[in-house]
Amino acid sequence: MNITDVHVRKINHEGKMKAVVSITIDDVFVVHDIKVIDGEKGLFIAMPSKKTADGEYRDIAHPINSATRELIQTTILKAYEDALAAPEAME
Repeated sequence: MNITDVHVRKINHEGKMKAVVSITIDDVFVVHDIKVIDGEKGLFIAMPSKKTADGEYRDIAHPINSATRELIQTTILKAYEDALAAPEAME
């Protein structure tokens, strides 16, 4: 599996959510609405989710093993850091 594209939409307000990201896998499959969250232990990703009838949130799409999750998280956080360093981030 290769992540062939990452699109970062930075959130420009105070709060724990820092960006919303879309990734393309192998140029054929897209996952939208992955969130970059600033938690107590640093940045991490939250996979897209929906609210259930009982008020809990469940992931809509997620990796099924830790190696894939790490690959996705590392790739997204690198793209987020690159987006912060981009010239428009300095405005």
